[in-house]
Amino acid sequence: MTRRAESEQATRRHITESAVHLHETVGPARTPISAVAEHAGVRRSTVYRHFADEAALMAACSAHWSALNPPPDLERWAEIEDPEERLRSGLEELYAYYGRTRGMLENLFRDEAISTTVAKTFRPYRAYTAAACEVLMAGRRSRGRTGKRLRAALGHAVAFATWRSLAVEQELDDAEAADLMCRLVGAVAARGHSGRAVASGDGRRGRYPAALPASDTAGSSAGS
Repeated sequence: MTRRAESEQATRRHITESAVHLHETVGPARTPISAVAEHAGVRRSTVYRHFADEAALMAACSAHWSALNPPPDLERWAEIEDPEERLRSGLEELYAYYGRTRGMLENLFRDEAISTTVAKTFRPYRAYTAAACEVLMAGRRSRGRTGKRLRAALGHAVAFATWRSLAVEQELDDAEAADLMCRLVGAVAARGHSGRAVASGDGRRGRYPAALPASDTAGSSAGS
């Protein structure tokens, strides 16, 4: 590679890294080409020489950031035979990933609704969470009303918004957040198997699964 080619490659990488930094701090929808050029210390024409438009720059940023921040390996999740163990392990790993990438993901979710470029770039994430749900559904009851509710519970569990609510707003650690979601999924599964209500601590007929002891429900109510 010639010195000129090396210089061009270094400039392209520097522009990409500048764009990634701005996307993570202020968001892609608030990062015009002029801002990227200023942050990188180059002219707008230099940015356009390397990237034809914002979509091309966004694609390069996405590839660069994703290489540095790969999500949990779903194939490794699938190797765990027990559904409950797989769920707990997977959620703890996914929530740790969300914690590391919170800044970028918050901006992407915000800008997804107002930028078609961001929405298009974000499609792989949507596909990833859908695939994660399928992996976590393996070995579980997948038909009928129970199957639908299980998919809903799992979809809720793997969502970034769920992690943010539990970890950021409610200040649970990742293990506590994962445990709470495992209990939710477990309650849905148990309800499907039992199909009946149980008495709550005060003697009333509750809507809890038979597998949940009355003392636990009473304790939870007292602590809420």
